[in-house]
Amino acid sequence: MLDELTRPLRVSADLQHEVEQFLYLEAALLDDRRLRKWLDLLADDIEYTLDTNSLAQFRDRRRGWAPPTTYIFHEDKYQLERRVARVETGQAWAEEPASRTRHFVTNVRVLAQADDELVVGCNYLVHRASKAHDHHSFIGTRRDTLRRIPAPDGGETFIIARRRLELDEFTLMSANVSIIL
Repeated sequence: MLDELTRPLRVSADLQHEVEQFLYLEAALLDDRRLRKWLDLLADDIEYTLDTNSLAQFRDRRRGWAPPTTYIFHEDKYQLERRVARVETGQAWAEEPASRTRHFVTNVRVLAQADDELVVGCNYLVHRASKAHDHHSFIGTRRDTLRRIPAPDGGETFIIARRRLELDEFTLMSANVSIIL
């Protein structure tokens, strides 16, 4: 991890631009609630996780003691498709009326590159507005594995093969995470 922070991977400006444009497209699809199109950006073997945070005192960290972490969610493509299908039924009460979201992606860095996959780190902020007073922001960092695949137009595109999200907050203040982060 430290090497990634002190020695950035050299990538071409074209690759950096391509990665950023892909992430911005994904954010726009989510904000526009084009969730079926968003599902098309996911690999069939995707692993999509949101980890819990833990608080540990300095003396405990020095001894290597830390509370166990777990997942807030750990989903595969089938589960993500079910989540989208549920929202589309109008029976997902946390999303009735539908939340308005804004996804912001910053500090995009290509951390590793091998064969047809890239590991990309970034920070994110997702603002969710639902009902009159239900407004929350989810801020954190994430690590994505993007896989390059042939595009229908004959070129190439990316799909998301793995996403690991972390939140900065230690206690989830939102009643739920009914949106896609």
